[in-house]
Amino acid sequence: MESASVTHVVTDADTARALGSGDLDVLATPRVLAWLEEATCAALDLPPEQTSVGTRVEIEHLVASPVGATVTATATVVHTDGRLVRFQVVALDAAGALLASGEVRRVAVDRERFLSRITPVGD
Repeated sequence: MESASVTHVVTDADTARALGSGDLDVLATPRVLAWLEEATCAALDLPPEQTSVGTRVEIEHLVASPVGATVTATATVVHTDGRLVRFQVVALDAAGALLASGEVRRVAVDRERFLSRITPVGD
């Protein structure tokens, strides 16, 4: 199975207060999700003309993490069906405690074809 991990240190910019998802100075759920998705992208080996887009996310953010904590997000491919890829995702702290877990789905797309379908705002 393909997998990849990314590691980040929680900063003030990563907190619920900074991201508007709460008023506490702890790691925000939207940032956890962003790091988990970053790991899914790293786990994919796509040709340059392709990219992937997220289509479904289901995560549980189980434990609060303070500013200064080290968080490792890991994504493992658990299923592929054509262009669809499902990942099991987990976020762990430096001691190996489970902070978040769930599933992320991504679909591989042709980069230019996908962008050609987007209408710029104001047009």
